Amino acid sequence: MITFDAVPEEYRHWALSVDGRVATLAMDVDEDGGLRPGYKLKLNSYDLGVDIELYDALQRIRFEHPAVGCVVLTSGKERMFCSGANIYMLGQSSHAWKVNFCKFTNETRNGLEDSSAHDGLKFIAALNGTTAGGGYEVALACDEILMVDDRSSVVSLPEVPLLGVLPGTGGLTRVVDKRKVRRDLADMFCTSADGVRADRAQEWGLVDAIAKPADFPALVKTRATALADGSSRPADAVGIKLKKLDRKIDDAGYRYSHVDVAFDRAGRSATVTIQAPAGEQPTDPEAIQAAGDRWWPLALARELDDALLLLRTNELDLGLLILKTRGDAAAVLAADQTMLAHRDHWLVRETVGYLRRTFARLDVTSRSLYAVVDQGSCFAGLLYELALASDRIYMLALPEGDENPPELQLDGFNFGLLPMVNGASRLQTRFLGDPTTIARLEALKGPLTAEPALAAGLVTLAPDDLDWDDEIRLAIEERASLSPDALTGLEASLRFAGPETVWTKVFGRLSAWQNWVFIRPNATGERGALKVFGTGSKAQFNFERV
Repeated sequence: MITFDAVPEEYRHWALSVDGRVATLAMDVDEDGGLRPGYKLKLNSYDLGVDIELYDALQRIRFEHPAVGCVVLTSGKERMFCSGANIYMLGQSSHAWKVNFCKFTNETRNGLEDSSAHDGLKFIAALNGTTAGGGYEVALACDEILMVDDRSSVVSLPEVPLLGVLPGTGGLTRVVDKRKVRRDLADMFCTSADGVRADRAQEWGLVDAIAKPADFPALVKTRATALADGSSRPADAVGIKLKKLDRKIDDAGYRYSHVDVAFDRAGRSATVTIQAPAGEQPTDPEAIQAAGDRWWPLALARELDDALLLLRTNELDLGLLILKTRGDAAAVLAADQTMLAHRDHWLVRETVGYLRRTFARLDVTSRSLYAVVDQGSCFAGLLYELALASDRIYMLALPEGDENPPELQLDGFNFGLLPMVNGASRLQTRFLGDPTTIARLEALKGPLTAEPALAAGLVTLAPDDLDWDDEIRLAIEERASLSPDALTGLEASLRFAGPETVWTKVFGRLSAWQNWVFIRPNATGERGALKVFGTGSKAQFNFERV
């Protein structure tokens, strides 16, 4: 079983150092440290294990080093920044592994841009050597790309000519959409296995600045200092420790303090239940800081994030996630109000950022999502975002006069604080065809039972108590009987209505084109480019255009 646990003391591939307002993450991959046997991570190439460490290091910079305003990503090896994803690992991996690997690396790179846009944490890619494929894709996610001009190092995206696949972690999209490289130059760049040296890379807009080897460290320091000085992260903040998650795993599911995942293997589904905060909760920054990673919103983000990653990687047959909540809705709303009142405090801001990225991970997860609002639920505020992320919302309608009817309630968290990857809130995306609805929803006060929630468009169906069990059972059985391939395409197409963004393009192309290319014989057939790479044999292509 693959887990996503990491601690800096046990990193095999990254070195994290902090000097005042600037942190440096140096990639120095242990070629014998692959996550699975059968390949060596030569030339600073990476597999999932390398990216797990990178993700962990970024989280620790966010929470354990809040005074850092700029992170420099560089290499600990001479004349080699990163050669990208390890080709031999990809060649021997299953289709599902390749796609999930690309998705996780995408989300980690998107997280760099998210922290830069929302939380003031800036990133520089210091390319101190040759940079290829996924290595350049890491650089593309940074705010600035600096490159050493040693007359031999190059940048390249060689996946098409060498491997018969596409740059799988946003390379094509970011070259033209983010860096605004001219289409014809981008075409030349992405079809050349040799890449381009520093002078041409700067001329084409592939990097921001270049310097001779003797001057390169000074260039990096100057730009990192400037970005750190302009960061909104507080220079005097003291971080909190991210301790190991309290998690139990067995054949029945995963159990955390606030998240429970119960498997139904026969039904090809899993029920994910989120618990509301219990007991007295902190209401001011000092108490929040003292609670540290035990503070309910932060603990929830960490646990839900981990559960989603474990499900994606280890439980491919569980195609439907049934989302439930339990506890006191008033406690959820109170926690929301604390975050809203103190959102300028660094720890609150970073926690909201973690929640934003975790809910976005849920949005782009290739699983069907059903929210079930039944008795004991607390789909309020932050936790109603779980329902809004779902493909359908079922809410139990009880007879008038029942003492404990299920209820929904909106608050400030539902109106733009946690945008999706399309840049819009989940409510905006839900009511894209009637934007005036948002103003009416903002005016709603207090909890809503099933009938008014259905009338407001906040749930999909509201069966009564006589039909409830059968309706839910049939909905689950029907969904689980459909083609998972068709559902993945369906859900990815329906979830992100509205204008495109770089991120929706990245995930759309991954879900469609890269997914398709990975199973074509030109890439992964017996004589496909990905299969024969490094053997000395030439790939054999079927030259039909499809």
